[in-house]
Amino acid sequence: MSTSFTLLVSADLSDAAVQALAESPYGPFDVQRCADAAEAVANAQRAGVDALLIAASPDDPLGDDIAGVATDVATLIVVPVADRETSIAWLERGAQECLANDALHDAGLPARVRAAIERKRHEREARKAYATDLETGLPHRQQLIEHMSHLIALRERQPSPMALLVLRVEGLATTRARLGASAVHVLRRKIAVRLRAGVRASDVVAALTDDCFAILLGAMLASADALRVGAKLQTAMLAPFRVAGTDVAVATALGIGQYPDDGNQPDALLRRAAGLAASALAQGRAGHANAAEGGVAGAANDE
Repeated sequence: MSTSFTLLVSADLSDAAVQALAESPYGPFDVQRCADAAEAVANAQRAGVDALLIAASPDDPLGDDIAGVATDVATLIVVPVADRETSIAWLERGAQECLANDALHDAGLPARVRAAIERKRHEREARKAYATDLETGLPHRQQLIEHMSHLIALRERQPSPMALLVLRVEGLATTRARLGASAVHVLRRKIAVRLRAGVRASDVVAALTDDCFAILLGAMLASADALRVGAKLQTAMLAPFRVAGTDVAVATALGIGQYPDDGNQPDALLRRAAGLAASALAQGRAGHANAAEGGVAGAANDE
């Protein structure tokens, strides 16, 4: 059974062209007409949309919105004349292809739409692979920002608190000096495991840099929950990690960015949380022995 692709169209597509797309061996395509580019962009936010066929000009006020959608959905722009300057302008904004109006009546349109969908699919897969920290298996910064962008878009319709935590970890350089680079790789993996175990499955844990991790709390009952979760994670980090037969202690500094109080865009929340983590006093490591004597649990199973 062939896969059906959902195609949103705001261009002037004839009934015959719609029928050709619906019956094409490159599809079939479920063509859904939209009144204009704004409606197509809005509808593209929902799950299951594979491609857009939008009539727009390079100076369209919706240009930034279209570029945002083109990050994840194959986007073909239809213009009166697809000259070099116009085509490059849209390609630089993330469009898969720029078509002239005449192409809407061409028998090769279904193949071009399918090609755009496949290019976008490969692009997403490559971006996902690139956006993963190979040592820890955690998403990188770009993938985290995509998660945040999606959740913030949902918050515009259903307001609720959300927070981004950044944990700066001290002790990796000392571990490298004492035990070598491979031990640092193991330590980072164990830190990632412990962080994931300390939050819900719906929360996102990401690796920002070698010594900074982020935790996206996508659903909270109250803003105070962020500080509670952050304190819980810092306490979990007090227990030593067993690396190369040696107990390794780390210290962590916490920064929190609250949505919407500290910003309503991913970059603003990330800057806020990372800035606070960079300037905060780290807890643990130097006082690790005293903390352990006070009853902090021994090394967890961080495998």
